[in-house]
Amino acid sequence: MIYKNIYFCIVDVESCEKVKRILYFLYQWVVFVPLFLLLTLITALLVMAMAPLFGSRFWGFYPPKWWSRFTCWLALCRIKTRGHEHLDPKRSYIFVANHQGAYDIFLVYGFLNQNIKWMQKASLRKIPFVGYASEKAGHVFVDNTSLAARSASVQRAKDQIVDGVSMVIFPEGARTHTGKMKHFKRGAYHIAFDLKLPIVPLTINGSYDVLKRNTLRQNPSKMELIIHKPISTEGMKESDIPRLIDQSRQIIQDALWEKYK
Repeated sequence: MIYKNIYFCIVDVESCEKVKRILYFLYQWVVFVPLFLLLTLITALLVMAMAPLFGSRFWGFYPPKWWSRFTCWLALCRIKTRGHEHLDPKRSYIFVANHQGAYDIFLVYGFLNQNIKWMQKASLRKIPFVGYASEKAGHVFVDNTSLAARSASVQRAKDQIVDGVSMVIFPEGARTHTGKMKHFKRGAYHIAFDLKLPIVPLTINGSYDVLKRNTLRQNPSKMELIIHKPISTEGMKESDIPRLIDQSRQIIQDALWEKYK
């Protein structure tokens, strides 16, 4: 009798999970996707119309910030953040974060509460409406076709980081395939070194489970954004950059959930 009851409990749990997956699949395509596309179009048009007229400091940040928040809420994700007390909203920073998935953008843009610009892959410029809106918002598309083009991209990034506006960069360069971190590239750290700006490590947990790379199937999960203490670059030498990379990567790594380490 005991084994029979255990069997029925297992079957019942599996059935409930299957029903939940089916219901969320329907919700995703009937509710989430249409509303997300509508919100994306409205946000892009708003930025495209207002940022050129009134500047990207407000119009390039606040509409996308609320678009990002609504996207997370529509996806039924539970959001947790900590570490905001480490930041001065009037100061510029270089934020470096691990890159678990597409929802990293929504989590950071929506819940960091700092006026930010992004360094993005050039291919994102081709997304209808969003690519053009991102350009008008002041985000920087990295052109790697030549050393001169890449240097120009870095200079455009530096031009955006003024008067309390910060830059967010994923040093891994691309989303992870496994949830675990990859090698960090040097670009973000050279910008911080050249401008004498603090590096702020950000640990992102959970977005890998919400939407894995190379899939369109979402899974409503908990996401966490951890803002670590800024690391000063004042008085640093260029030869100190490798140490800075290792230090910030280790800080991000230590705060990852165990399954991502």
